[in-house]
Amino acid sequence: MRAAIFNEPRSITVGDRPDPSIAEPTDAIVRVVLACVCGSDLWYYRGDSQFTPGPIGHEFVGVVEDVGSDVREIRKGDFVIAPFAYSDGTCPHCLNGMTTACTTGGFYPMNGDGGQGEAVRVPLADGSLVPVPGSGHSDAMMASLLTLSDVMATGHHAAVCARVKQGDAVAVVGDGAVGLSGVIAAKRLGADRIIALSRHADRQALAREFGATDIVEQRGDEATAAVMELTGGIGVDATLECVGTGQAMETALSIARPGSIVGYVGVPHGVELPVDQMFFRNKGVFGGPAPARAYIPELLDDVLEGRIDPGRVLDFETDLDGTPEAYAAMDERRAIKSLLRVGSV
Repeated sequence: MRAAIFNEPRSITVGDRPDPSIAEPTDAIVRVVLACVCGSDLWYYRGDSQFTPGPIGHEFVGVVEDVGSDVREIRKGDFVIAPFAYSDGTCPHCLNGMTTACTTGGFYPMNGDGGQGEAVRVPLADGSLVPVPGSGHSDAMMASLLTLSDVMATGHHAAVCARVKQGDAVAVVGDGAVGLSGVIAAKRLGADRIIALSRHADRQALAREFGATDIVEQRGDEATAAVMELTGGIGVDATLECVGTGQAMETALSIARPGSIVGYVGVPHGVELPVDQMFFRNKGVFGGPAPARAYIPELLDDVLEGRIDPGRVLDFETDLDGTPEAYAAMDERRAIKSLLRVGSV
């Protein structure tokens, strides 16, 4: 099969890889229809995080081609969403909703398979994969279904961790695909005011269409001052940190009102928490990798019913051979998020 291969920072190629096969009786083989590039992949692409050369990618949807002898819930021919972490759905952590901490689970890429390729072996298929009802979904619907594998679920996780509730004033730090998904999530959970921190006109426009009521273009101390002015010096009820840098976390904590939580889902790079300041202002942080498998069922209903349209964050499209350009487009901020059309349903 063909798949994207990480060689070294800023070097992604597409080449031949062994076809995946059933290794455990709980496995499934999924033929990929759509995949995409994650903002976290850019940390590897830019050389800011270590990554072993080989297959890459962890967001995909596709059709089940084969299943192991112990798979009961997933069937050949199912069109499925694959969460970016696989999980058994039965361990204590999964039953508590934290599927990314599954005692027998893990993350892609694994065992030679990455999500940006023609096929993937999915371990623990019954606990991991989510079949999508219906058929003949539009391209726009398919893009939104793809976002449930990670980015929309991650934005939702930020809002859940920040305890967004009806009537809240919410700030979203970060205008990438996760931040924009966080705007959708905050609106969906009932926030009355959503302040999007963004310096890019196209992303500002999309944030407003998703539900943002205010835009703050400044960074650092100026951003803090702007948000505090918008909130009468109080700060916001809930803050979503969707970047992962030290400056983003510093800003998020500075605009959070006393007693509130910063929900953080950006992979931390150079983040140091000011514990003394947090202590005396009763501010907390809570977050991490989104348990996408736990969130997909409720988000899937909203996507299928047209109540949310997160696929709009995918504003660059190419085929599998165009994967290197898909990375470059995101790295150079010519794209919010890149979609890869790999196969057909």
